[in-house]
Amino acid sequence: MITIIACTNRHLSNTLKLANYYFNSLSKRGILSEIISLTELPETFISSDLYGKRSKEFMPIQEKIMASSKFLFVVPEYNGSFPGILKTFIDGCKSPESFYGKKAVLTGLSTGKYGNIRGIEHFTGICHYINLHVLPLRLHIQAIDKEFDQDGNLFKEDTLRFVNQQIDQLIAF
Repeated sequence: MITIIACTNRHLSNTLKLANYYFNSLSKRGILSEIISLTELPETFISSDLYGKRSKEFMPIQEKIMASSKFLFVVPEYNGSFPGILKTFIDGCKSPESFYGKKAVLTGLSTGKYGNIRGIEHFTGICHYINLHVLPLRLHIQAIDKEFDQDGNLFKEDTLRFVNQQIDQLIAF
């Protein structure tokens, strides 16, 4: 199973729009996937699901992580890196079995002109530490707020070419 993780807890984000685009693209190719949005984390996540504790609200998310063999992380830029909630989420999942030896594909996005290059580099280091195998093709989508049409689809030729290339590699990975 491929799990797409929208790596922010910001509601109605471009991150979730992009995660949905990947989900729909995979579905059109007959590939099963699901989305976990970090907006779904329990409100008490920081106090109830860290340091070995697991709430009943978090367990369905943890079960999805355990059942996944591949992850597509859609990571927005927050203050020159990735969102703190993403690191907290990784810390809250059972270790090492949640991610150990599994595969990860990384896509960065920002409204700025660098597409979260630094954040993806930072997160790649964490992926290596928890023994997630990272696909070498990591995307950095800049000016994400100008990438979608009114139906929530990507429309710029270069972006579509790279996203489709990444999807092909994800499937083969």
